[in-house]
Amino acid sequence: MASMYDEELVVVHTFSSQSEADVARSALDAAGIGSMIQADTVGGMRPHIAWAGDGFQILVREDDVAAAREVLNLPAKQIP
Repeated sequence: MASMYDEELVVVHTFSSQSEADVARSALDAAGIGSMIQADTVGGMRPHIAWAGDGFQILVREDDVAAAREVLNLPAKQIP
């Protein structure tokens, strides 16, 4: 099985805080859905920069988007 880093990843949701993103990632992990958090925090030294930018994005494999949205209780959305 290929690693997540070898797959096409899609932003399934964006959160305004690291803690919200961590909770969402834990829920996805518990459901067996691999995910990762992407945020520009200057190496963790400036988390406020993420709030001003793209926030804390949860990324999943393209094939897992529908299941991830269901776990996170998000409305269905078309993939561009």
